[in-house]
Amino acid sequence: MEPVTLTTERLLLRTFTPDDTDEVYAACQDPEIQRWTTIPSPYSRADAEGFIGRMVPDGWRYDTEYTWAVRPRGGGPLLAATSLHHPRASAWEIGFWTAGEHRGQGYMTEAVQALAHWAFERLGCTRLEWRAEVGNRGSRAVAEKSGFTMEGTLRAALLNKGTLRDCWVGALLPTDIALPSHQPYLPAPERP
Repeated sequence: MEPVTLTTERLLLRTFTPDDTDEVYAACQDPEIQRWTTIPSPYSRADAEGFIGRMVPDGWRYDTEYTWAVRPRGGGPLLAATSLHHPRASAWEIGFWTAGEHRGQGYMTEAVQALAHWAFERLGCTRLEWRAEVGNRGSRAVAEKSGFTMEGTLRAALLNKGTLRDCWVGALLPTDIALPSHQPYLPAPERP
């Protein structure tokens, strides 16, 4: 797939370019991003170059991961990064980080909601999953504000820095955000 640009009321989501390297490198020096995401730690300039020069374009080219830089719609600094990845049977997983100085302003919730609509309407996604290491309360708050239903904790389900960790998992269905489902859905009956 060719990279797609999305806009929201306040944001522009577009693919990363080499011009973003310095800002990605700077943002990824944040100890919180290194702690809670699977990026390398320490994070080098070569890591930023590999992310922008290989990982991002390869994901789009091979339809395995679609990654966006999140910026103010009228121009401005890199606010965040987000991606849809690990496609499985019409389900995709969403991941994201927000630069430290831009947290708490609702940017990521706005970006996640835009990606959810795009995934359901353009990719035919039937289920959008969110996963984060247990304890990553900021990521969980974004998922919950975006409409995800928390489904539980998966043991040893997230490999981060060479260690398996427990993770929270949540899901968003098209019907959760008033979109039609591409497949019929039959929920399990409630237990007495």
